[in-house]
Amino acid sequence: MRAALLLLPLALAGCGSLERLSRIGRPPELSEVRNPTADPAWRPVSMPMPQAQEAALPANSLWRPGSRTFLRDQRAAQVGDLVTILVSISDDAQLQNRTQRTRNGTDSLGIPQVFGMQTRWLPRGADPSSLLDSKGGQTSDGNGTVKRGETVNLRLAATVTQVLPNGNLVVTGRQEVRVSAELRELAVQGVIRPEDIASDNTIRHDRLAEARIAYGGRGTLSDLQQPRYGQQLMDAILPF
Repeated sequence: MRAALLLLPLALAGCGSLERLSRIGRPPELSEVRNPTADPAWRPVSMPMPQAQEAALPANSLWRPGSRTFLRDQRAAQVGDLVTILVSISDDAQLQNRTQRTRNGTDSLGIPQVFGMQTRWLPRGADPSSLLDSKGGQTSDGNGTVKRGETVNLRLAATVTQVLPNGNLVVTGRQEVRVSAELRELAVQGVIRPEDIASDNTIRHDRLAEARIAYGGRGTLSDLQQPRYGQQLMDAILPF
């Protein structure tokens, strides 16, 4: 009994129950604004790079290659610059499979005559012509349907955290919105080309290479949608 009481706090801590108990009666707290590169899980991005080439400077010209303004390009280009990422996801997938199988079998075995000795080998009253008679049948009918639909439309400002040798930009952005007792979180990370950034300093999410987009939440509603820890444990260990 004492051992169970000692293990109970560890189990609660491992399941995250202590965090839920700590915010009973109050909404989840917003995270502090911090440097993305200061996160212990952050790692510099390494991508295949072409050989370095010197930019050609046209003679007697004030126009810079790649610039969209006469005086200065207003788009993100350096570490610390901001770029707005337009997240517009609208996925719809449908899948339906059906398999039907039927099998029937009939087997018969008999020994009508075996040198006249069958009557001695078999019990009295047994028919040598029908010693074994078996029948079998199998029927299988499987039907599966998958229908999924997702729609997410959001705008998120991301920070340039790294400039790759070929000029591509590594961007990282995170947004938190709390409504009543529910906290919605949006995180975006990926690699973009400066040429894909629009003149208003925005870029669509489908232009991100190695894109990582996460959208979820924490709070009362999210807790109710999750199965109980005991149910998750049983689902993981039960074979049936």
